[in-house]
Amino acid sequence: MWKPHERIKYTVVEDQWPTAKEVGASRLFGPIQIGPMKLGSRTWVPAMVPWRSNENGDVTEDVLAWYERFARGKPGVIVVEATGIRDIPSGPLLRISSDKYLSGLTRLVDTIKTASDGETRVLIQIIDFLQIRRRPDPTKYLNRHLILRPEHYVALSLPFEAENEPAVRTALLSLSPEDLESVLNQKEWEDLQYGYRERITDTHLPHIAQLPEILPRLFCDAAIRAQAAGFDGVELHYAHAYTMASFLSATNNRTDGYGNTLEGRLRLPLEVYGAVREACSKDFVVGCRILSDEIIDQGTRIEEACSIARALANAGMDFLSVSRGGKFDDAKQPRVGGAVYPYTGRSGYECMPSYISDAQGPFGRNVEPVSLIREFLRQNGLNTPVVLAGGQYGFYQAESLLKENKADIIGFARQALADPDWFLKVKLGLGNQVRLCKYTNYCEGLDQKHKQVTCELWDRENLDQPGISKSHDGKRRLLAPVWSPPVIEPVTK
Repeated sequence: MWKPHERIKYTVVEDQWPTAKEVGASRLFGPIQIGPMKLGSRTWVPAMVPWRSNENGDVTEDVLAWYERFARGKPGVIVVEATGIRDIPSGPLLRISSDKYLSGLTRLVDTIKTASDGETRVLIQIIDFLQIRRRPDPTKYLNRHLILRPEHYVALSLPFEAENEPAVRTALLSLSPEDLESVLNQKEWEDLQYGYRERITDTHLPHIAQLPEILPRLFCDAAIRAQAAGFDGVELHYAHAYTMASFLSATNNRTDGYGNTLEGRLRLPLEVYGAVREACSKDFVVGCRILSDEIIDQGTRIEEACSIARALANAGMDFLSVSRGGKFDDAKQPRVGGAVYPYTGRSGYECMPSYISDAQGPFGRNVEPVSLIREFLRQNGLNTPVVLAGGQYGFYQAESLLKENKADIIGFARQALADPDWFLKVKLGLGNQVRLCKYTNYCEGLDQKHKQVTCELWDRENLDQPGISKSHDGKRRLLAPVWSPPVIEPVTK
C-alpha cells in the first residue's frame, strides 16, 4: 500500500456534537430534491462491497442482514454495493444480470425500507468490469500460457518451427529478468508481473471492440430490473478502475469514435445514460459516480472532470457522486497467485486515505475538487446535486461543507461502517455516543483479500453472544452490535 513520505499520524477527535434541536434546524438533516426523489436528509451511505454474497451473486441472508443494519440508522440514502450487470463469475459480488436475481433484490429493498421505517431511500450501483487474472507463477506462464510469437524465436536465434517450441520455452525460463523483459513485449511482461488484465483499448479483441454496442443494453436491462425490484434509482458506476471510468479516462486512446478526444470519451457514458433514462420511468432516479481526479500519470485532472460533470449534468443526470483515484495504473505488484488491487498505489491512497498521512491530512482531501466541480456546474446554470464523500465523520464538519456550498449531500462510507447508527444518534442529540472511525483502513485490508468486510472497532466485541453471525473463520462478528435508542418517558402534568 502506497503511503505518503511524511508519515504524520492523525487521531480522530470530535468532542462537540449538536443538540437534537440544533440538528432539527440543520442543513445536513434537512430535505433535498434529487430529480424526482425527495430525501428527508442530506446523509448518504455510498456503495461499499462487503463480500456477503456468494459465487452466484445472490442476495444471501448475510447480504440482507448487512443492509438491514445500516438501515436501522436511518440515513437519507443507502447505495447498495457495486452490482455486476453481466452474468459472469465474479466471486461473492452481487449481480443484477438476469431476472433470476429479482426476487432476492426485491427482498433487499423491502428489508432496508422496513428497517428504516421508510425513511431511507435505496439506490443500487450498477457496474461493468473487464477480465482480470491473478499474477501467474513464472514457470507456468512461460511453459503454458505465453503465446509464442515469431519475435520470440528470432530473439533466441531459433527458427520459427513447431518443433522448436519446447526449446524456446526452456530458453525463456533460463533468462535473467532483465533479458526476459527485453524478449517479451510490454503486454506479455506486464501479464507476467501483474497478471493478465483487459483494457478498453484492447480493440484487437472483438468483445472489447464491441463494448460500445453491448454496454448500453446491459446497463439498460439492469436498470429495468432495479426498478422492478423496487429500488428508488440507480447509480451508474463511472468511477475508479472499471469499464465506464476507463472510457472517460484521458488514457483512453481508442480511435473508433469512443476515445481519444473528450467528446469521444464521453460518447459511451452518455449513450449508456440515454438508454437507461429512456427505459425507466420518470420517477426513477438515475445518477452516476465519477472521479474528480484520476491521480495517475496522463490521467484525467480536475479541469477535465469539470467538463465531464457538465456534460453528464446537461444530459439530465439526477445527481453526481464524486470520488477520486482508485486506479489499476499505479497499483502495486501483487504476490504470485494474488490479483492486482486498484487501491494500493497513490491513486488508491487518495481514494481511501488513512490516518498516516501528509501535512494535508486524511480528512476531506476531496473537498476542494468537489467544490470546484459544483461551482462549475452552477456557473453553467446546472443545479444537479453533488454528493461529496471521503473522510467525513463529524456533524459540524459536514454541516459547514453544506453551508459553504461545497456540496449538496454528504457521504459517510467508512464512518457508517464504524457506526451504522451515526445518523440516528446525531439526530437524537446523542452524538457523544458515536463510535468514530479511526481511518486505519482495516476494512480496506479485508476487502483487498476478498474477505467479509468488518470494522476493527466492533468485530471482536461480544463474540460469545448467542445467535450472532461470524466470519468464515469464526474470529470476527459480521455486524455491528445492536444499539437501541433510549426510551424517553412522556412528561406528565
